[in-house]
Amino acid sequence: MLFHKGGGGTGIEIIDVEFVAHAAGLFGRLMEKNYSLQAGIDMPLYSKREIVLTMAGVLMVMLLASLDQTIVSTAMPHIVSEMRGFDRYTWVTTAYLLTSTVMVPIYGKLSDLYGRKSIFLVGIVLFLAGSALCGMSPSMNALIGFRAFQGLGAAALLPIAIAVVGDLFTPRERGKWQGVTGAVFGLSSVIGPAVGGWITENANWRWVFYINLPIGLLALLVLIFLMPSLTTRGNTSITIDYSGAALLILGTSALLLGFTWAGSTYAWLSPQILGLMAGAGITLITFVWVEGRKEHLNRQPIIDPSLFRNRIFVISVLITMAANMSLLGSVFFLPLFAQGILGISATDSGLLLSPMTLTLVGSSIISGQIVSRLGKYKMIAIIGMLISVLGAAMLLRLNVNANANDLWSAMIVLGFGTGFGMSFYSMIVQNALPDKLGQATSALTFFRQIGGTIALAAMGSVMAASYRPTFHQSIPAPTRQLLPTKVIALFDNPNILLSHDIQSTVLKQFTILGPQGMIEYRQLMHAVRLGLAQGIYNTFILSLAFMLISLVLVFFLEEKPLQDRRSNSTTNPAADHTSINSPPVILH
Repeated sequence: MLFHKGGGGTGIEIIDVEFVAHAAGLFGRLMEKNYSLQAGIDMPLYSKREIVLTMAGVLMVMLLASLDQTIVSTAMPHIVSEMRGFDRYTWVTTAYLLTSTVMVPIYGKLSDLYGRKSIFLVGIVLFLAGSALCGMSPSMNALIGFRAFQGLGAAALLPIAIAVVGDLFTPRERGKWQGVTGAVFGLSSVIGPAVGGWITENANWRWVFYINLPIGLLALLVLIFLMPSLTTRGNTSITIDYSGAALLILGTSALLLGFTWAGSTYAWLSPQILGLMAGAGITLITFVWVEGRKEHLNRQPIIDPSLFRNRIFVISVLITMAANMSLLGSVFFLPLFAQGILGISATDSGLLLSPMTLTLVGSSIISGQIVSRLGKYKMIAIIGMLISVLGAAMLLRLNVNANANDLWSAMIVLGFGTGFGMSFYSMIVQNALPDKLGQATSALTFFRQIGGTIALAAMGSVMAASYRPTFHQSIPAPTRQLLPTKVIALFDNPNILLSHDIQSTVLKQFTILGPQGMIEYRQLMHAVRLGLAQGIYNTFILSLAFMLISLVLVFFLEEKPLQDRRSNSTTNPAADHTSINSPPVILH
C-alpha cells in the first residue's frame, strides 16, 4: 500500500493563537447562561474568566492531539529512510492507533469516577512525555514503542475535552462550542500533513514531535491553575473494571491488527487474519457479557451496555462511524491524487486543501450557532449530510484528465457539508445521556475511531489491489513486447509519481534507448497515472457509499429538544449532572 501526504503551509503556533483568540472572543459574546439549580434559583456556577481560560486550554489540547494524528505521516518517509526501517513503516502508526483507541472508553469512565481534571492532566503529561521520547528515539523500534506510549496519553485528550464542554455548558449552549471544537478536529485533519511537510522541509524531523511540547506545556499550566476540578458527586464507592478493560484492549487490538495487516502483510483469508478476527469476535462478545453482568450488579463497567438501549446514542454512533469512514478515506487520498495525478508539489498540495479547511471551519461554527438558537438539530444534520453526499459524489469526477479546479470544487462542497452536519453529535449524545457524559462521549469517540481505522485499512487494500491490474492493462501491447518484464516491474509501485529521484534514475535508463525510449517512458508513466487514478477512484466510490449510509441513518435520528437549563433527575439522585440537590460539578 502507498500512502503519502503532502507538506507546506504555515506554522502550528499561528494556528493555535488564531483558534484561542477566536474562541475567547466568541465566548465573550456568547456567555450569557451557565447555571446550576439550587433551591429553584438560577445561580452562575462559573465566572466568565474561568470558562474562557478553561476553554482556551481545552481547545489547545484538542488541536494538539488531533494534529498529531495526521502530522507525523508526512515526515514518515524521511524518518524511515534515516532509521532504515522500511519493513516496520506501518508499525509507527499502528502502535499509536492501538493504544490511543483502546484506552478511550477507559479514560472516559475514569473521568466520570474521578473527575475530568485529574484524568485530563494525566493524559496531557503522558502525551507530552511520549512526544519528547519520540523526538529522542535512537532507533526504529524505540520510535514504535514511544509512539505506543504517546498514544496512551492521546486517548484521554479528545474525548475528555469534549466531555468538559458538556460539563461547563447546558445542552443548548453546547452547540455554540461544539461547532468550534468540531472545527478544530476538522481543521487538523486537513492541515496536519501541511504542517508536517513544512517542519520536515525546514527543520529536523524530530521537531514533528518536539513541537508538541511548548503548546502542550502552555495548555497544561492553564488547566492546572485555572480549570475547575469538574468532580462529580454521588460516587461514594469506586471500583475499577480491570477485567472489562483487559477484554476491551485484547479484543480491540486484535480487531485493529486484523484490518491493518489484511491485504498488505497477510491475505484477507489467511489463517493469521481469520484467527485475529475470530479471536476479536470471541473476546468482544465476552466483553459485552461481562459488562452486562457488572452493570446489573452496579459494579461500574467500562462501557455500560445500557447505553445501547438509548436509540439516539446508537444512531449517533452509526452515523459518525459511517461519516468518519467516508471523510477519512477522502481526505487521506486527496493529497495523493494532487501529487500523483495532477503533478502538484508536496508543499503546494498541502496548500491545495485550504479551501476545504475554510469551508469546514466556517460551516461548523455556523451550524453550532443555529442549533443553539433553535434548540433542535435533526434538520441541520439532514441538510449537512445531503451536502456531504453531493461533495462525495463530486469526487467521482476526478480522473487523469481532471484539474485543480475540479479538486477544489469537490473539496469545498464536502468540507461545507461535513462541518455543517457533523460537528454536534457529541452534544446530541450528551443531551440524551446527561448522567453519563464522560462515558457516552468517549464511547462515541471510540467507535468513530474504530470506523475510521477499518475504513482506511479497507480503502488502502482496495487501492493497492486496483492499481496493478489497471496499470498492466493500460500498457500498449508494443511496449509490453519491447521492454523486459523487469523494466516494467519498476513501475509496479506508483511511488515513482511522487519521487523525483526515482523518476530521474529510471529516466536515465530509458534515455539510453534514444527517442524511442522516451516515448516508451511516457507511455509507462501514463499507465501508472491511469492505475493510480483507478485505485483512488475506487476508494472514492467506497467513500460515497459510506456517506450514503450516513444519510439514510440520519433520518432515523430522534429529535430531542436541547435543554437550556441543566436537567433534573428524580430517578437517579447519584447521577452526574442531574441532581437538584447536588450541583453537577464542584469547584475547588
